[in-house]
Amino acid sequence: MHRSSRLCLLARLLPRKKVLNFPRPHAIPKHVLNNQDPLDLIFQALADRSRRAILERLTRGLASVSELAQPLEMSLPAVVQHLQVLESGGLIKTEKIGRVRTCTIETPGLPAAEHWISERRTTGERRLDRLGEYLAGTTENKKE
Repeated sequence: MHRSSRLCLLARLLPRKKVLNFPRPHAIPKHVLNNQDPLDLIFQALADRSRRAILERLTRGLASVSELAQPLEMSLPAVVQHLQVLESGGLIKTEKIGRVRTCTIETPGLPAAEHWISERRTTGERRLDRLGEYLAGTTENKKE
């Protein structure tokens, strides 16, 4: 038997390793973005450090995509993907004038996120207050 034939036979007999392809952690498929609650989209958009840096830059005024990409250590297509996530979350608006795409910050979605966070904060504070009252009552009972 020829050497290459033996290798082919051996390759068929050995168990094959499964290759797992995991999505990149910052990649959000477009079909997922289209079918989610607006609040989820806002928090997904805010979850990435690069997107928060883009938003921070846009608080100072409108900027082109290339201006937003300049301080970031990533390719222009990667920046465009981040901008799509921010736009789907309702945090920015993009407009193409000629060959230049300009971005501006949009704030209507932020009050919903702020409201959700404040509700959770209020609930947590109430629970801590009740725990404090319980612990204060427990220590008073032990002193008596």
